Parts: sequence; C-alpha cells; structure tokens
Amino acid sequence: MTRVLGIDPGTRSTGYGLVEAGRGRMDYMASGCIRTGGGSMPQRLGEIHAGVAELIDANGVDELAIEAVFLSRNPQAALKLGQARGVAIAAAVAAGLDVFEYAPRAVKKAVVGTGGADKEQVQHMVRILLSLRSQSLAADAADALAIAICHINTAGLTAAQSTAKRE
Repeated sequence: MTRVLGIDPGTRSTGYGLVEAGRGRMDYMASGCIRTGGGSMPQRLGEIHAGVAELIDANGVDELAIEAVFLSRNPQAALKLGQARGVAIAAAVAAGLDVFEYAPRAVKKAVVGTGGADKEQVQHMVRILLSLRSQSLAADAADALAIAICHINTAGLTAAQSTAKRE
C-alpha cells in the first residue's frame, strides 16, 4: 500500500488530500485545508511548511503529488503560488519523499475525463472515485484529492501493487 499526499497550494488556503492505493483500489484517508493567518507572507509560508511537514509525519506518507506551476494573468499571484508550492515541496523533500507534479488540466482530465472540467465536476468525481457519498468537501481539499488520484492513476499504483500481490 502506498500513501499519497496531494497538495493544492495557496497562500491563504492550501488543500491537502491523503489517499492510500494498492490491491486494486484507492481508499480515502483524510483531507482538509491548511489555513494561514493574516500575517506576513514569510509567516504564512512558514505555516504551510509546518502544516505539510506535520501531515507527512503524522500519516506515514510515501509520496507527494502537487499541482504544477501554470501561467497566470497576474504575475504577483503566480509568484505567491510558486512560493507556496516551494515550501510544500521543501517539506516533502526534507522528509525524504519523492515529489510528482501535475498540470491542472492533466489532473482534471485524469479525474473527470476532460481538461476543461469545472470545480463542481472535480468535486463530484472525487466523491464517486473515493466513495464519499455523504462527505462534504471544500474546493481546495477536493482539488488536492484529485491531484493524489491523478498521481495514483498515472503511476499505476493500484494496478502495480495488486499485480505484485498475486504473484
């Protein structure tokens, strides 16, 4: 079994989703958001780093999947997003994890079937794929779970481990 932590970075709210894969299936473990206070940018980045590091330590995470950088109309927003990504990646690397990056369109395509899916479609498919019928998901948490699901499917973690168990 492999535990994948998906991260949807943001400077105010960083979504996370933990999914365990293996034996031909994916199982929901946890999800939520690391919400930063109203402090300075360095303080918020420190909170993101500490939050990701705590999630990794507390949950036996094996791999981290994160949304890749994308072009933005607002250069300041893109820079801030890059900083949030950077501290999350640094926390994973410090813990010895492999880090995998996926473009937003690739995540949507892997989960919904089309790269142009909207947030509601992603949330709906995440609920279906992880059998979360009654659970309400914040948009950032759903996106993070979608990133983890994308990695699991792309890396073939469910198929590879289920095949290894049969041999």
